[in-house]
Amino acid sequence: MFGDNLRSLAREYPSISELSRRLGINRTQFNRYLSGESFPRPDVLDRICNFFEVDARILLAPVETLDRPEGSALHSDYLKDFIDAGLMRVTEDVFPTGFYRFTRRSFISDESYVLGIVHVKRIDGVTYVRGYEPRAGMRYQGLSTHGPSREYRGYMTCHEDGVAFVLSRRNTLTYSFNYLARVSAAENSLWTGYVARTIRESESGERVLRMIYEYLGNDVSTAIAAARGCGFTTAPEIIPFHRRLLQLGTSFK
Repeated sequence: MFGDNLRSLAREYPSISELSRRLGINRTQFNRYLSGESFPRPDVLDRICNFFEVDARILLAPVETLDRPEGSALHSDYLKDFIDAGLMRVTEDVFPTGFYRFTRRSFISDESYVLGIVHVKRIDGVTYVRGYEPRAGMRYQGLSTHGPSREYRGYMTCHEDGVAFVLSRRNTLTYSFNYLARVSAAENSLWTGYVARTIRESESGERVLRMIYEYLGNDVSTAIAAARGCGFTTAPEIIPFHRRLLQLGTSFK
């Protein structure tokens, strides 16, 4: 029964190798659990139960009969075959965990550009993005510049040739859609794409702008140093190669 249950739970993940690595269990030993040839020690069983959010009845009863916490709408059975594949395929090779600096033109001023920092991390196989709107931009729109009001978060999915993610600020009903693809000539440190605001079409202002993400790594001190230079800037202050990638002066197609 334990082997059957573990195989059922393992189907939720893209590979056994990745799952055993995240559980901290040797792949060969994990295969023995899957085949029913071996049972885990109490401490390993506790680790497995906590990871899959089940209890020790996994040894005795079919997993579908066990009460499990309700997941988010993204993990619902209704969307499993449509969204989960992309959610679980944003691996470290596709888009590494760590800090990123982004550059794009401002939506509120044609002459200004925005430099920002976001942090990318993974929880239970899902890749999340977190960052803060610049204070000047919030102040310009008459919004609170308090930290929690400026914070935005989102989730990332794997795209055919890059990644896509949706971001939103806390307790708001406005979102942005983002798409990025790796720049092959930048030693895997740059991604280029665009950001789209979910607003009505208007005669003034743009809804889609080009954007660049630059990978800074996982060092907090490096991210803090980069954050000191974040906020609004002008085109001449942008790194020449980044200016070329942003195709300044060329409309988005």
